[in-house]
Amino acid sequence: MFSMLRSIVYAALCGTLLVLLSDPSAGQQAHNHPAPEKLGTVAFPTNCAPTVQKEFDRAVALLHSFAYSAAEASFEDVAARDPHCAMAHWGIAMTHFHQLWDPPVPPDGFSLGQQELRRAQEIGAASDREGGLIQALALVYDNAVPYQTRIVSYEAAMQKLAAAYRDDAEVQVFYALALLAAASPFDKTHAKQKRAADILEPLYCRYPQHPGIPHYLIHAYDNAELASRGVDVARAYSKIAPSAPHALHMPSHIFTRLGMWSDSIASNRAARVAAHEQGDIGEGLHAMDYLVYAYLQEGREREAAEVIQQLRQMQDLNEGDFKVAYASTAMPVRYAVERHRWTEAARIESPLGAPPPHVIAIAVWARALGLARSGRPAEVRPEIDKLHGLERQLRATGNDYWAQQVRIQAMEAAAWLAQAEGRPDDAQRLLRGAADEEDAIEKLPVTPGPIIPAREQLGDLLLQQHQPDSAVKEFQNALASAPNRRGSLDGLSRATGRGRSM
Repeated sequence: MFSMLRSIVYAALCGTLLVLLSDPSAGQQAHNHPAPEKLGTVAFPTNCAPTVQKEFDRAVALLHSFAYSAAEASFEDVAARDPHCAMAHWGIAMTHFHQLWDPPVPPDGFSLGQQELRRAQEIGAASDREGGLIQALALVYDNAVPYQTRIVSYEAAMQKLAAAYRDDAEVQVFYALALLAAASPFDKTHAKQKRAADILEPLYCRYPQHPGIPHYLIHAYDNAELASRGVDVARAYSKIAPSAPHALHMPSHIFTRLGMWSDSIASNRAARVAAHEQGDIGEGLHAMDYLVYAYLQEGREREAAEVIQQLRQMQDLNEGDFKVAYASTAMPVRYAVERHRWTEAARIESPLGAPPPHVIAIAVWARALGLARSGRPAEVRPEIDKLHGLERQLRATGNDYWAQQVRIQAMEAAAWLAQAEGRPDDAQRLLRGAADEEDAIEKLPVTPGPIIPAREQLGDLLLQQHQPDSAVKEFQNALASAPNRRGSLDGLSRATGRGRSM
C-alpha cells in the first residue's frame, strides 16, 4: 500500500513533466538517423581521462537502450584513447551481458566478457565505486556456478553498492536493472519489479532525459498488474532516445499489455525502420514479430501477411540466435493459428539450423494443433512426443522457465487431440490445467505473449462442447490478462450469441 501511495505521489509530482515529454504520436514516424544523434542524457562520472568522458557517457546511453554492438564500439574507442581506463573494459563486458534477453550471456560473448573484466582488473579500479561495479560484474562471468546463482549474487552486490552510493544515479539505475534481471517469472506478486519501480520513479522526476530510467520502468511495468502505470513513460522513452531502435520498440510492451494495437503498430513500424537503417537484424525481427501480433489483433491480415513475406525474403538469418530464431519462427505460426487456419498450421515446418529447443517447440505445437483441429488426430501423438522430448532437453540444461512453457504447449496439444478423439472431459481437464499453469507464470520480454493464451483456447473448447455460459467466463478471464485480444473478443461474442464462428 505504501509503495502504491508513493507511486501516486511521484506521478503527481511528475505530471507536468510527463505532459511535456509525452506525445501520442511518439514513435509513430519513421526516423532518419544521420544527425543529430539523440540517445538521451547520461552523466556517468569516471576517473578516466577527461577527454574520453563524453564518449563514455554516450556508450552508457547506448547500453541503457540495449544497443549492445554500438555500445561495445563506443567503449572500445574509450579504451583505445585511454589505455588506463578500467571502466571502459567494464563497459565492454557489460555489452555482452544482456540482462533481460535470452540467453542473458550469449555463448560467444562469455569468453569475451571474461577477457574484458580481467583487463579491467589488471588495470585496476581508480575508486571504490568503480571497483565495486567491476567486482559485481565479475560474479556474472563466473562459470563455476549456474547462471541463476550468479544473477542473484550480482543483484546482491549491486544492492550493496546502491546502499553505499545512494546519491549516485547510475549506480541506482543499474541496481534497478539487476532487480529486473533477477526477478523470477514464477513470482506473480512482481516483488522485484515493484522494488525497481520504487527506485526508478523518483529518479525519473530528477533525470527526465535519462534513457535507462524509462526503459527499465517499462520493463518493470510489463505485466498485467502494473501496465496501466506505464503509458506516459512509454510514450516519453521513444522521444528521449529515438536514435536507438529498441527505444522506439519498447513502448509497444505497454501498448500490447493494454491492447492498444494502433499504438503498438506505430511503435514497431518506427522501430523496424530504424533497425533496418542501422543493420540491426535482431531488433528488426523483434519489432516485426510484435507488429504481426498487433496487425492480427486489428484484423489487418493483409498487412501481417506482407510482413511475413518480407521475412521470407531475408537472407542468412542466424537461427542460432534466440532473438532471431524466436521471431522468425513465431511470425508465420501466429499468422496461421490466430486466424484458425488449421490446415495451414499443420504444414508449419521446424526452423532450420540449430535453434534452441523452445523455438523448435513453437513449430511443433502449431503442427499438433493444426493436425488435431483439421481432422487428422492420428498424426498428432508423434508431435506431442516431440514436445515432451524438447521439454526434457530444457529441464536437463536447467532452463525451467521454457521447459514449463513447452509442457503447457504439450498439454494444449493433448487437449485438442482428446477433443478430436471424442474425449471431451479429458480435453477440458488438460486445457484447464494448461491455463492454470500458464496464468501462474509471467512472460519474458522476447515475446508479446503466448501465440494463443491457454485460457482463450479453453473458452474455444467449451464453445465446441456447447457450454457457452462456461465459455463466457473463460473468455472474460482471458481478456482480463490480455485486453482486446481479437480471439477472445470474437469468442465472447459467439458465446453470447452475438458473433459467428471463425
